[in-house]
Amino acid sequence: MPRFHCPADLAPGAEIDLPPGAARHVQVLRLQPGDAITLFHGGQDGPGGEFDATVLRMGRSDVRVQVGAHHAIEREAPRAVHLLAGITANERMDWLVEKAAELGVASVTPLVAERSVLKLKGERADKKIAHWQAVAVAACEQCGRNRVPVVHAAVDLAAWVRAQAPAGTPGAAQRLLLSLRAGTVPLHAGATGGAPVVFLSGPEGGLSAAEEDIALQHGFAAVTLGPRVLRAETAPLAALAALTLA
Repeated sequence: MPRFHCPADLAPGAEIDLPPGAARHVQVLRLQPGDAITLFHGGQDGPGGEFDATVLRMGRSDVRVQVGAHHAIEREAPRAVHLLAGITANERMDWLVEKAAELGVASVTPLVAERSVLKLKGERADKKIAHWQAVAVAACEQCGRNRVPVVHAAVDLAAWVRAQAPAGTPGAAQRLLLSLRAGTVPLHAGATGGAPVVFLSGPEGGLSAAEEDIALQHGFAAVTLGPRVLRAETAPLAALAALTLA
């Protein structure tokens, strides 16, 4: 059954107009009045789960539906993993966000690293973040997740560290740094227990030595995925799969 993200308030029996993106998708699929669909709110807070719905009316640019029964179904990973990922070039970041959402990432923070090819600021940055958030929404519609991971504003590592509580604060996420330097431990050894994790991975060419030093000074533990050097968009996904699908 087609699934659509609908951030409006959802309640059984309510009649609502779908948001523009979902309405266009319904029209592309050529659904008709009486057809059944599934809606989900997608917020990290809120009702969660998903709702049955029925198409009531197809307008030229709008679609009205009636919300049906709520189903308290969640398909979230058992461990919350927050990805702090170096911004990669061209469509590779789109692919990374899409697959991270499918694998159950809790949030994505694009990292403006020293070696990032794509530099974001101002209006261009806002448009890119909105685009990546839409990519995450579409991935959740496809894969069955009912909570959409937040794509945060792009930030450099020093600014990110300043905005966080100190490492080791009660309730704080464990911090893991993907690194090629000596002294790393395997990911499964570094990720202990089932606590939330912030996973830091660099762009093409990796993080600079100075950036890795900042991370290590602020509580990140250096981990490795093995003897092969993976691409910037592949490495964090391999780590996510290991952390969320185990």
